[in-house]
Amino acid sequence: MNMLMRHALPLLEMDVLKTFIAIAETGNFTTAAETVYRTPSAVSMQIKKLEEMLGCTLFLRDARSVTLTPKGELLLGFARRLLSLNNETVSRFLLPDMNGVVRVGAPEDVGERILPEVLKRFAESYPNVTVDVSIGMSNAMRKKVDEHRLDIAIFNSLTEGTPRNGEILMQEKLVWAGAKCGSAHLKDPLPVSMWEDGCVWRADAVEKLARAGRKFRIAFLSAYTTGQRAAVLAGLAIAPLPRYLVQGEMVQLGERDGLPDLGHYNIGLQVISDAPAPVLAVADHVRDAFADLQVQ
Repeated sequence: MNMLMRHALPLLEMDVLKTFIAIAETGNFTTAAETVYRTPSAVSMQIKKLEEMLGCTLFLRDARSVTLTPKGELLLGFARRLLSLNNETVSRFLLPDMNGVVRVGAPEDVGERILPEVLKRFAESYPNVTVDVSIGMSNAMRKKVDEHRLDIAIFNSLTEGTPRNGEILMQEKLVWAGAKCGSAHLKDPLPVSMWEDGCVWRADAVEKLARAGRKFRIAFLSAYTTGQRAAVLAGLAIAPLPRYLVQGEMVQLGERDGLPDLGHYNIGLQVISDAPAPVLAVADHVRDAFADLQVQ
């Protein structure tokens, strides 16, 4: 009789699986350790014991990163399913009334940068709650909350004053973005890529260009930051963008390039009045995500 048949199989630990998934997703032991709130040495020990338990190598390591082996890829699928089942099971007992649908609205830049991680963490904590996300202009999202067509709006606003019926989560720097080694910012009139009417960034950028006496023309019009970046990377125009989006083949332009300083803008949160528990739980996850960003 096979030895494994004589003895009970070892049990996988949820904490170890969380660590394994974190390493697989980040490709780095140190970054994964920060994600699961452990030291790098503790994470290495967990993976070593896991590999010994399963009798195989899960990661290929080099000086810069780690990658999954074929056995590691196989385990990743099982690990995600096991954690999901564990969370669903526990929530049925501990959070039997926490269910329903929460409607969230956000501008595209927040939807691209913040929401995926927020939704991932929330689903792990509250698997019985569904979150529906709408992407659109900040003012439109806030109006929908006022009209009870959305439960939560994450929005961008100018830094002057406290937004009505909302709270400030953090401030971001707004800058002019241009193509690396590009010349669009030297042209007269200045070709600018902007959002459609109703965007707070557009109105502010236009006002500051006019105040600086800089002639400009709208060379590219889109409601999405992906469109703005495409125009910039093609060398067709410059664009006002959050500083964190200026990366890769884009560079930050400023007063030394004859462009006005754009200052900062706010990222805020608006929650429907008399919000039920699931809505409040999503709002708390959003707050936590922005709090984490500010300490990085």
